[in-house]
Amino acid sequence: MRRIIDLCKRVPLLPITIISALPIALLWGFRPWGHSLGSLDPSLGQYIIIALVAYTVVDTIIGMVDDLRHGHVGVDILAVIAILSTVAVGEYWAAWTVVLMVWSGEAIEEYAQSKAESNLTALIKAAPQTAHVAALPGVGSAAGRAQHSENGFHKTAGATSADNADNADDSHTSTAPATDDGNVHFRTIPVEEVKLDDVLTVLPGETVPVDGVLMSGQATLDLSNINGEPVPREVFAGARVMSGAVNGSTAFTMRATQLSHDSQYQRILELVASAQNSRATVVKTADILAVPFTVISLIIACVAWGVSGVPTRFAQVLVLATPCPLLIAAPVAYMAGTGRLAKAGILIKAQDILENLGRVSHIFFDKTGTLTVKQPQVVRVDLLPDAGAGIPMRVTEAGTVAMVGSPAGDAAGATANTAATGVAGGSGAEAAGTGAGSAHARLDKDHILMLAGVVETYSVHILAKGIVKAGSAAIDRLHDRFDKGNRNCAQPATDPGHRRGDYPVVKNIHEDAGKGITGTVNGLDVSVGRFAYVTQGQVEAGLQPQSATPLDFFPDSRYGGLAPDEMATYVAVNGKLAARIVMKDIPRPNAKESLQRLRDLGVGRLTMVTGDKEPSARIIADEVGITDVHSELLPEDKVNTVRSAAQDKVDAQPWWDRIIQKLVGESTTRPVSMMVGDGVNDAPVLAAADIGMAMTDGTTTAASESAQVVIMNDDIACVPKAIAIARRTKRVMLQAVIAGLSLAIVGMVCAAFNLIPAVVGAFLQELIDVVSILWALTALLDRE
Repeated sequence: MRRIIDLCKRVPLLPITIISALPIALLWGFRPWGHSLGSLDPSLGQYIIIALVAYTVVDTIIGMVDDLRHGHVGVDILAVIAILSTVAVGEYWAAWTVVLMVWSGEAIEEYAQSKAESNLTALIKAAPQTAHVAALPGVGSAAGRAQHSENGFHKTAGATSADNADNADDSHTSTAPATDDGNVHFRTIPVEEVKLDDVLTVLPGETVPVDGVLMSGQATLDLSNINGEPVPREVFAGARVMSGAVNGSTAFTMRATQLSHDSQYQRILELVASAQNSRATVVKTADILAVPFTVISLIIACVAWGVSGVPTRFAQVLVLATPCPLLIAAPVAYMAGTGRLAKAGILIKAQDILENLGRVSHIFFDKTGTLTVKQPQVVRVDLLPDAGAGIPMRVTEAGTVAMVGSPAGDAAGATANTAATGVAGGSGAEAAGTGAGSAHARLDKDHILMLAGVVETYSVHILAKGIVKAGSAAIDRLHDRFDKGNRNCAQPATDPGHRRGDYPVVKNIHEDAGKGITGTVNGLDVSVGRFAYVTQGQVEAGLQPQSATPLDFFPDSRYGGLAPDEMATYVAVNGKLAARIVMKDIPRPNAKESLQRLRDLGVGRLTMVTGDKEPSARIIADEVGITDVHSELLPEDKVNTVRSAAQDKVDAQPWWDRIIQKLVGESTTRPVSMMVGDGVNDAPVLAAADIGMAMTDGTTTAASESAQVVIMNDDIACVPKAIAIARRTKRVMLQAVIAGLSLAIVGMVCAAFNLIPAVVGAFLQELIDVVSILWALTALLDRE
């Protein structure tokens, strides 16, 4: 009911026209002035119809002029002539019916447009409007510095700080309690007034107002508005938080790093607005085709009048002449397709792109980050036989095992630290059975990944994220192993590190750009990086010669050599080389399936363009099923490769397409090439292709500057999905237009032979409009 009321408010003449039927009927024969107006002699009720007609005609003409000023073809002249002709021949009820159809048609158009834009409107409505700026003494840049420990790293809730660990007494130190950010005093301001470095409070269920950095220990964010990610993401102190994300059940504080107009969600809205305000070539063509349809309708009406000699036939034909399938159904279908793409996490800059997507015949793919995951992933860990042998352990009087150099029973210090690392030294019973003295811990592959992952969390190196991901998975496996009773760990079960949610204590992080990173993780000195970097301590201690190479420690005969697409990162624990982590660029899990889907859709040419060496490129190409590979390309070489595809030989252009190209400036049969990349380093080649498609995870805005299509959920399956949606949108549009025009022409011919009265014809015309528009709206449906 509320929707009906809102629709009536937007089209007030619709309820007025409907309500007017009652007084018109009651006053149909009432003529208080007598019969003094000649043959026409309208009654008072008929004068009401004439008033409605006059207003409708004036309003329609004003709308036509406005359309022409904005470059749209105004063909509502058919409705104007139809209304005036019905009045002229004395078909007053037919005139009232046509007026009703005009305003109900506008209401249907309003409904169809809002329905087609519903997915886009949902994005706009979700835009943040206000922000809560913290207003407490000391909050600001100084407070931001207070969030860091002396060594420059964030103190996070749920982890015992390094300072606490250093100064703890013999009692067990509990983890730091989470701050109740909901009690922070704040003032609410419009989001446009947020300044850089403002400290903001985001309450439960609210939308993050601007891009920033998380200051609270952790937060749970719903990113579905940004990248369609279905599961909320948990982020921790220091992580980037993006505008448009929806907060979970706990308030948090953040520091603004971008102004409102520069934030992520605003960039998304710019893409949405661009798509809404554009018009596809096929829609422009439909506008132009409405002109000859108007001429044909007038010819049929004039012939019917001339042959029959009955003026009423003219009106009967024109009330059925509706260009709405062209003027409304076509743009509604394309707007619905745009909304369908947005719902799938695919944003386009213009509706022309939607049309061209359906005609893509050649797709170029970047390799790294597009066909493969964005960072090299860990494929194996090569462990040295004595890994961890440099970590002496001893049995305390209490029967627990602690690292040498740690106070016995210092649970908050060494015991807690070694527990969090999960260092293996056999079960507690085995350790206790060794009696007094010392033992040596042994690290397994999960321990290595966990230690390296924790340290690499603080690195900006391209390989860091892959190691962090593997380290996180290793921590989960260690927890699972402990939960199942297979502890293989030297610490008591009550110590931190065995409980899910605990995080190792990290300090003394230092990164040498291009070489590696070191840090202390729960008392263990961990180095991760190049071979020379992590073995520097052994060289200085005289434990290995300066000329030593990785093959001296990891011979191919035992560990196997590195494949052309593999790379190694080395790990040392307490100054001694312990393992190498082998990584490689691996294909996305659904890359091969997605490319096959493209072939099934008829995209005949799939090409890889990459700057990588030929062997590495061929390995990935073979795994995903691409045979056309261009490797070792510089950025300008990629551009030339893509541009050359546009000069490939094409079939002769049909005569009708040449006419359309002259009218609207765009061919509808020319082959279309598309480049799919990550939108950052591929910016030049994305701009060179007919369509540039950037795959992002919603956390970068660089793609929106160079690409016409942006995939917000970082899923390569969206490439064939976008093409499928584009093709179905055009197919639905053509079906709606052809069906509507065919029914209209059949109706006009029947009316010319006096088979359809004017009043009935007016209702049939509206029915034709409804059918074609509703058919266009089916472009919103997911038929996959």
